[in-house]
Amino acid sequence: MKLTTKTFSSKIARRIFVLFVSCSLVPILCLSIISYIRVTKQLKEQSFKLLKQSVTGYAYSIFERLTFLETELQFVASSIKASLNGPGQIPLVVFNERLASRFKAAVFFNTAKGYVPIYKEMNNVNKPNVVEMKHINAGNTAISMVNRSGSLPGIMMVRLVNPGDPNVGYLIGEINPSYLWGIDQGNTLPPDTKLCVLDESENIIFSSLSNEDPFPKKGDLWLKNSVSGQFELVLENKKHLASYRRIFMNRQFLVDAWTVILSQSKADVLAPMSDFKTIFPAVVLMALWVVIILSIYNIRKSLVPLESLKKGTHRIAMKNFESQVNLTSGDEFEELAMDFNKMADQLNSQFKTLETKAEIDRAILSSLDAKIIVETIIHGIYDWFVCDSVAICLMDSNQGNTARVYSNIYGQRKELFENSIEFRPFDLDTFNSRPEYLVIDADENQLSFLSTLAGQGIGSFLILPIFVKIKLKAVITIGRSQTKAYNAEDIIQARQMADQMAVALSNATLIEEMDQISWGTLKALARTVDAKSSWTAGHSTRVTEMALKIGSALALSSKKLDDLHRAALLHDIGKVGIPLSILDKPGALDDEEYTMIKKHPSIGARILEPIASYKDILPMVLQHHERFDGKGYPGGLSGNEIDIGARILAVADVYDALKSDRPYREGWALERVVDLITEEAGCQFDPVVVNAFLAIMRQEKTKAA
Repeated sequence: MKLTTKTFSSKIARRIFVLFVSCSLVPILCLSIISYIRVTKQLKEQSFKLLKQSVTGYAYSIFERLTFLETELQFVASSIKASLNGPGQIPLVVFNERLASRFKAAVFFNTAKGYVPIYKEMNNVNKPNVVEMKHINAGNTAISMVNRSGSLPGIMMVRLVNPGDPNVGYLIGEINPSYLWGIDQGNTLPPDTKLCVLDESENIIFSSLSNEDPFPKKGDLWLKNSVSGQFELVLENKKHLASYRRIFMNRQFLVDAWTVILSQSKADVLAPMSDFKTIFPAVVLMALWVVIILSIYNIRKSLVPLESLKKGTHRIAMKNFESQVNLTSGDEFEELAMDFNKMADQLNSQFKTLETKAEIDRAILSSLDAKIIVETIIHGIYDWFVCDSVAICLMDSNQGNTARVYSNIYGQRKELFENSIEFRPFDLDTFNSRPEYLVIDADENQLSFLSTLAGQGIGSFLILPIFVKIKLKAVITIGRSQTKAYNAEDIIQARQMADQMAVALSNATLIEEMDQISWGTLKALARTVDAKSSWTAGHSTRVTEMALKIGSALALSSKKLDDLHRAALLHDIGKVGIPLSILDKPGALDDEEYTMIKKHPSIGARILEPIASYKDILPMVLQHHERFDGKGYPGGLSGNEIDIGARILAVADVYDALKSDRPYREGWALERVVDLITEEAGCQFDPVVVNAFLAIMRQEKTKAA
């Protein structure tokens, strides 16, 4: 690899180099620091754990030695008791080598002889106080401290010679520190540790430190009132880790708790990390050189493709598709972004136009309401064009040349103005002669309908006639304040939108015509059924009128009312399958004829079943002779099992049938019909429907009065 000054002449190259070095060294440094912290923490935790175990074991060993010494003192007391044959005699006790190693001195005391040395002389012997005497008189052993200037205090162990007779005297033994602290048995503690024992008054009763640098007092160490714990402190100008354990001896030896403290130099604890500190700089330096070499190699390798990519972006800016990029990096990437932005500016308008057209397509093609289509087109034009006014004229098919105008001026997009205009013959001839578009200056206007839009600062109009089946359906008028302001692209796009509106209006017209045909067919079928018998002429129409009144009184939805309308017209269509001789029979029907007449709901349902759009009215046709109490036909349904439309038809059907003449009877008076329907509420008819029916009757009676 050839290194030249050009390697770092590029800003991108320098940035990549810094990035490579940072991405490589930062993780190494972070990982090393984290590792160092975690390992250091683990070493401290392990050290504290070891110190805790050691100080606990050492505390237990001290207590065990005190227990052994108590046993030894009992043995000496027994020897003294055996050697005293009478009052005033001097005890004869021989300290063997084992006792001599555990006690520094021992004295016997009674009121007759005073202090009698048993083993060596003992200085500063204190007589037991009242509390100690009470404790030892109970047969226990007491430990007391004797302070001595210039040295650690002496530890005395006191016990009665004869627990049953305090007058015999008591034995005092000074404990040998070498035995108590285990010095004569070799160092059983971890290496490089310091030991200190404090009494409850924070006095040092033993320390392995020199007198020049004594162990801090317990209060300085912030020891908690707990059995054991750990802390850090400074000894001999070094940081130490320490652990403590308390020995509770009050109950057995009448001495407050001793605190055993064991410490170890922090430097000794962290000694394994010294190698890490030595190796770490070398590892970082080696990693730095590896990163530098690899970075230079990859930078040199990447610069050539980058130059090619830069040239390629210039070609893309000449009509290729790509997203816009915004950069202020001050390097080659910024130049690349400028080229992309040039391309994006050219594509932005085209994509926006396509998107707006697609939204308009979805909106107007999904609606059959002419006013909604007009509003969508007007709002879409403002999104699509720079214009100052938009107006759409919808022709009124029932009133010749009259049109309804929806307009919006100066971008007031939330407010549409409506008014009516009438096109003059000249206007219509102009549209027919120029069916694609017209561009008219406001000063040269000859079209009368533009007078309502002129005078608002509009300089020119783009007029787009819309024809459906060679018949004028609408006119779109777009106004701008400038004159001659429409270029070819504007006109093409506006014409496309007008064509979209033509499709939407055509669909709306087609659906309207189909709906008219559908209702016409229904009415024709109803009249066909009624025409089969001269007695039922107009029955379906009258039933429909009453059913819709009841449905409206019950606040049925528009969809349910629409279904009820259809069902009412066709509710007796099944009678086309009933012989005319039965329908027009002047007398009562026999059982066979009545059975036949009861089939007409089922026949009607079967006739309508193939028509998928009538599936919602089938239950009404099938069930309109069911009774609310379940005694009707054909299914014997009751209550809410019967469709609400069928329950309404039941009332309307009976109402019209009873008040109309039939071959076997004359029509009933209105009052008699109403009374019957009222009496049958809850039996033949739904009470709720009957209440609605009665409300309608009262209203009609009031109007008639």
